[in-house]
This record gives sequence, C-alpha cells and structure tokens, in this order.
Amino acid sequence: MNHTVIDPHTFDELQANAGADFVVELVNTFAEEAPGLLAELRNARAAGAAERFRRAAHSLKSNSSTFGATGLADLARALELGGIPPDDRPIDVLALEIDTTLAALQALARQ
Repeated sequence: MNHTVIDPHTFDELQANAGADFVVELVNTFAEEAPGLLAELRNARAAGAAERFRRAAHSLKSNSSTFGATGLADLARALELGGIPPDDRPIDVLALEIDTTLAALQALARQ
C-alpha cells in the first residue's frame, strides 16, 4: 500500500465496513467523477463563480477523505477554504495529485 498517498488505516477500515467489492465500486465512481469535478474547478475559476468553485473543491475533499487520500484531501481543502486562485497552478497541482491518488486506489482495490 502506498502509505504516502493513501492512509492504510482509513482504507482498511473502509474495506472492513463497506466490503471489498463495494470499495471497488466506490473507487470506480471516484475515477469517473473526479475529472468532472476538476473541470468544474477550472470552469468556475474562469467564470469567477466562487460558490461553484467551493462546492467542487468540497466534493473532492470529501471523496478523498473517504479513502484516506490525505494529500489530495488537504489540497482540495486548501482550495475550498482559499477561494478562487489567481491562476490555474493550484488546480494543476491538484490534477496531478488526483492522477497519483487514482492510480494508488485502483491498485489497492484490485488486491
């Protein structure tokens, strides 16, 4: 398990409580929804739509926390609380962390 990306205790607890098969479904759903939330962050930033931006960041934070993806959750939380950034750089960093997190989650879900 990648301890730097996914908190093993949180992920193990999720599997114990929800079942491994359901966790696979959750990971797949997250993989489907994350690109749309990322696009929403970019679109909301471009439009200056603070509430849309906050909601998308909040959703990413909450979903990440469910899996124990603490790094991704922290980045999303910073965007949620920090408001619309002046450029896309923080969203680009978040996008890279989403990719890393999804790869780790998909590997764990297959175990």
